[in-house]
Amino acid sequence: MEENTPIKKTSRSTYFFLATTIILAILLIINKMNEAGNKRYDTSTVLSKIVHIQELATVKYNYAGVIGYKDNFKILNISVPLTDKYFLLKYNGYLKAGVDFSRIKVNINGENVHVSMPRAQIFDIVIDENSIKVYNESDNAFNPIKIQDYNKALMNEKETMSQDAIKQGLLNDANRQAELAIKSLLEEMGFKNIDITTEIIIPELH
Repeated sequence: MEENTPIKKTSRSTYFFLATTIILAILLIINKMNEAGNKRYDTSTVLSKIVHIQELATVKYNYAGVIGYKDNFKILNISVPLTDKYFLLKYNGYLKAGVDFSRIKVNINGENVHVSMPRAQIFDIVIDENSIKVYNESDNAFNPIKIQDYNKALMNEKETMSQDAIKQGLLNDANRQAELAIKSLLEEMGFKNIDITTEIIIPELH
């Protein structure tokens, strides 16, 4: 005759422990889901986070060029002979453009957010003084080259750099970069509908 294998009975306390564990796990999951669903950001929090990413949204253009400078004395708008002075400068520099994030405005409505930002502008125009090299410099005793001449040439070149960069789309690139950075940040914060607009600047009448 085969012996009957004894069947172990599960105690009520074990069932109670298992049931309690399952219920607690479900409650924790529901609580986390509610916390995620109820997470909300106010305007000041969003603005603070946006300001922190300003440097990431800045566009930098490296620049290299040659400056040709020539000048002479004039009397009644007539050039005086033997007073020409001239030189060539070779240099390296860069421009930085971006959006002033301190002027950004944010409007939040639940999962919807509208961001109004100013148009991009050029922040810095820098010519590396250590990179400057002088070529073909005149040596005119009647009209010697002065430090002011170099400074004037460099100032004029900065304006030229600025205009060239704008023509090449520097400000458009900066606008796009700012929009991408802001949108990426807001998506990470959980906003579903993100609207970013650029302020319209009305030119002043003179």
